[in-house]
Amino acid sequence: MVLVYSLYIRVKFQKRYMTLKAKNMTQNSPLWTPRHPEKTDLASFIQFCGQDKLGYGLDYAKFHDWSIENIEDFWSKLWDFCEVIGDKGDVILQNGDQMPGAQFFPGAQINYTENMLRHDGDAPAMIFRDEHGRERILSFDDVYAQVSLWQQILITAGVQKGDRVAACMPNMPETILACFATASLGAIWSSASPDFGTQGLLDRFGQIEPKVLISVDGYFYGGKEIDCLAKIKDVQAKLENLGQTIIVPFLNDTPDLSEFENTQTVSNLTENLQPQDVRYEHVDFNHPLFIMFSSGTTGIPKCIVHGHGGTLLQHLKEHRLQCDIKNGDRVFYFTTCGWMMWNWLISGIGSGACLLLFDGNPFHPDGNVLWDFTGKHDCTLFGTAAKYIDALKANDVHPKDTHDLSTLRTITSTGSPLVHESFDFVYNHIKQDVHLASISGGTDIVSCFVLGNPISPVYRGEIQGAGLGLAVNVFDDNGKPIPAGAGSGELVCTKPFPCMPVCFWNDEDGARYRKAYFERFENIWHHGDWIERTTHDGLIIHGRSDATLNPGGVRIGTAEIYRQVEQIPQILESIAVGQDHEGDVRVILFVRLKDGAAFTEELQKEIKTKIRTGASPRHVPAVICPVTDIPRTKSGKIVELAVKDIIHGRPVKNVEALANPEALNLYKKIKELA
Repeated sequence: MVLVYSLYIRVKFQKRYMTLKAKNMTQNSPLWTPRHPEKTDLASFIQFCGQDKLGYGLDYAKFHDWSIENIEDFWSKLWDFCEVIGDKGDVILQNGDQMPGAQFFPGAQINYTENMLRHDGDAPAMIFRDEHGRERILSFDDVYAQVSLWQQILITAGVQKGDRVAACMPNMPETILACFATASLGAIWSSASPDFGTQGLLDRFGQIEPKVLISVDGYFYGGKEIDCLAKIKDVQAKLENLGQTIIVPFLNDTPDLSEFENTQTVSNLTENLQPQDVRYEHVDFNHPLFIMFSSGTTGIPKCIVHGHGGTLLQHLKEHRLQCDIKNGDRVFYFTTCGWMMWNWLISGIGSGACLLLFDGNPFHPDGNVLWDFTGKHDCTLFGTAAKYIDALKANDVHPKDTHDLSTLRTITSTGSPLVHESFDFVYNHIKQDVHLASISGGTDIVSCFVLGNPISPVYRGEIQGAGLGLAVNVFDDNGKPIPAGAGSGELVCTKPFPCMPVCFWNDEDGARYRKAYFERFENIWHHGDWIERTTHDGLIIHGRSDATLNPGGVRIGTAEIYRQVEQIPQILESIAVGQDHEGDVRVILFVRLKDGAAFTEELQKEIKTKIRTGASPRHVPAVICPVTDIPRTKSGKIVELAVKDIIHGRPVKNVEALANPEALNLYKKIKELA
């Protein structure tokens, strides 16, 4: 009997061991492996740099090491490989040991638009669809001609090098055309989406004093027509030194502008113009190209200035080398003009790609709308926010079963961490053979610190690695590197890179700029993401470091909690914050339930058990509360800091930055938090 029982225990143990081993092998097996890495532009660039002769083949990690150990050589060769139009100058990097202070290509002369308009012909360059399904196609020749007309309009309006042009526009061709025309003159472009209210626009554009304001008369969202003219009239009256306002008809062909001053439609301004050769103002490498704005959830948005050269080089690198975008590809990104991914998207035309543009609600009339559009037009790169993938999952939208996605090679996701289960959803329900690249960076660098590459495998839940030429590391609180697999820390960059902001607008002595990135660690860029490096040399972001929770003095990333909670079928989404309580910090979790789900004691126990077993006991919230909405920015990011302020009785400094500011009222005076 004892022998039989011992045999039973041994067999049971072996089965458990084999199950765990199989699970571990699955976790360590890639979800995707490139079929032909040698055919990528990255492989060609490695060969161009002479690094293919080192005997290790196409090894991204080793090539990345070379790129940060030989920064000047890397960026110089990238300029040559991408055949950048402009004068590179003789010096590649000046003051390379200083951050801030380093300057790339100090003698270069360049123009961003000249590099965007390098392709011609009748092939599609932009395909636009609005919420009603109406489409327009512009060829590369059309784009050039239309930029010429916009340039003439701006010249007539008195726009010169260094002037600002601001736009309150949807993601439509006219926005890109006006942007290219602005940059062609050496003027500075800044945009916001039309869903911003009057104060939100003034908080942004009021700081930069544009000479020209561009807006639509209104836009469509969720089946509704939303007027913009009354808002634009209010903004006009409060913008100092504003010259002309240009209205792009979108809701109506002939909007009523009778009560406006110095305002005309673009069609009236161009009716007597003919396309001419586009004139390019050659500017310094760091001459301002874009003024972009921080989210503004903690105060008036910072005005972050990015230059012609750094933006161009970084976008060419990310498009061609990291995403393998080629001439003739079709590139889509679901974005508004108030999110830096719009600036990233439009640079794709410089690589000869056709831009697929959509404006509207991605779930109107249903969750297939984006896949209908991109499937019809043979999309090769589909970009979106992680929350959109979560929404597909929550609404049981499975494009793999309903759409022909045979041309789709790459899916990129950003905006918030892409959790492990969302990787599963993409490969199970969108496309099995696709390069899924979780990417992260931000407005601060108008690009990515960490992202994908087309020659390395994709592992579940992991960003593939740091961008080429970027010396990304993970630091502990004492400024020491944390080895792979040894825990989470601060995302830093230890060497300069071309797309560092030129400056902050109206920051004459650079004090705010230095405080934003260089105050925490001397001479090192501190980005503010809480991140860990994996044993695959991949990366996992656990949220913003200023939103990390600190119960018992242990720092916890909020994304670690969301990943567990949002696997529970009854929960649509969640938000976690820390509350000061009895001399410590306790974790408070708010959950938004799916329709028909009940907030019961059993559900609370399930949530706590899921977090305890899937993360750790210290991740378990002290209090769980149901809410009907979660506040988020206009680019879709949930705002933990705003909720934290509300539950502590502090005012939220800039509610205009939120897409749904009314949601904040749900977090006031909750009795469980008293």
